[in-house]
Amino acid sequence: MSDEEANGKIQKTKGKICEDLGKIIGDKNEQIKGKVEQVKGKVQEEVGKVKRKGTQNTSSPDLS
Repeated sequence: MSDEEANGKIQKTKGKICEDLGKIIGDKNEQIKGKVEQVKGKVQEEVGKVKRKGTQNTSSPDLS
């Protein structure tokens, strides 16, 4: 797992906490901010996966 993937997971978790807090206190804005953070985290996580897979699949061309 890359740093970008890990940071994405952390951001998703923070977003879930914000969303849940918003539900508990009845704050729709907090819920929305939490959902937005979750989406940002998911995007960051997926970008990290793509980058990691891209670097795993690259190899030097055989010039022999």
